[in-house]
Amino acid sequence: MDRVTTPGGVRARARVLARGDGRGGTALPVLEGEGPLAVRRTRGSGAEAHVMLVGAMSGPLGGDHFTVTAEAAPGARLRVGSAAATLALPGQDKAPARYDVRLSVGDDAELRWLPEQLISAHGSELTVATRVDVAAGGRLLLREEQVLGRSGEEPGRLTSRLTVRVAGRCVLDQELACGPGAPGGWDGPAGLAGHRAAGQLVVVRPQFAAGPPPVRHFAQGAAVMPLAGPAVLVTAVAPDGLRLRRLLEEGLASLD
Repeated sequence: MDRVTTPGGVRARARVLARGDGRGGTALPVLEGEGPLAVRRTRGSGAEAHVMLVGAMSGPLGGDHFTVTAEAAPGARLRVGSAAATLALPGQDKAPARYDVRLSVGDDAELRWLPEQLISAHGSELTVATRVDVAAGGRLLLREEQVLGRSGEEPGRLTSRLTVRVAGRCVLDQELACGPGAPGGWDGPAGLAGHRAAGQLVVVRPQFAAGPPPVRHFAQGAAVMPLAGPAVLVTAVAPDGLRLRRLLEEGLASLD
């Protein structure tokens, strides 16, 4: 499919649907993308199918609107990553860009949503909205990482909202707004405290309903927090993206 370009920027969609194949593996009956949202199947492992989002052009730029939908139907095992970081850039269109992510996980299914970092370049304005629905018996590992500005530059304006529902119940609904024009205090002691990278992992496992891990501060700027229902949040801030990734991986390892 070709991209759709309008006076307001590029409109592009990608969709992934994974189903159990009845033989202990995972099939991908739907794997489609438009323009800058190319989707490729890569070599999986065991019952898990691996999919990679490959950026075919720069963006999102000002005025662009990207939408990615991924579903792990009952019995499926799906991992989705990206080939490179997403770089939000200013464009000729002065309107903000938007990136919508819609994820769903069926009963006895697992989705690992592990894209690379989102970098908010100077002069850009991007709104990201991620909504996840997990069935009662589903499993989820979701990673979000935001880096404010490239090396040596001030960040753009970034607003990111993440909503997670498990068995129809909202377990997390939070928003991060930072950069020029964001509400005051975003970079203060109650916000990012001068850090330029922020991220989180949301982990949903049915066994957490009976025995969630305790609240734990495991490093400076990093903590593990149980959520309502069978879900856990690992959150961290760091001076750079490399340190952020290490903190999130350390927090995840502590859950096993």
